Amino acid sequence: MGIAKEFKSFALRGNVIDLAIGVVIGAAFNGIVKSLVDDIITPAILTPALKAANLADLADLVIPGTAIKYGSFISQIISFIIIAFALFMVVKGVNAAKKKEEEAPGPPPEPSNQEKLLMEIRDALKK
Repeated sequence: MGIAKEFKSFALRGNVIDLAIGVVIGAAFNGIVKSLVDDIITPAILTPALKAANLADLADLVIPGTAIKYGSFISQIISFIIIAFALFMVVKGVNAAKKKEEEAPGPPPEPSNQEKLLMEIRDALKK
């Protein structure tokens, strides 16, 4: 039973759950970026190049006489660049938020007992 308890505490730790959520969101984001590249960027930007090569899809770009599909590779590179840039912007935003949080001044420290005593003496002398 010791291993089961250790596994339960490991699996329910905050970091593991955060990682799982990140993986699921990353997979969903990958689908969005793939659709962006395949359905928007490729038809809008790369259509003239594809028409010049007499191709209908970027994945149809192959080295003649081989099964090497360098068009799919180019599509994956575009997807990677978009995902990397989006993640860079997220990390940059988080770092900026942390920096602002760190820069916020805390409350002033309370005076020490000695300072309190001196203030009482000062106030008594004023009277």
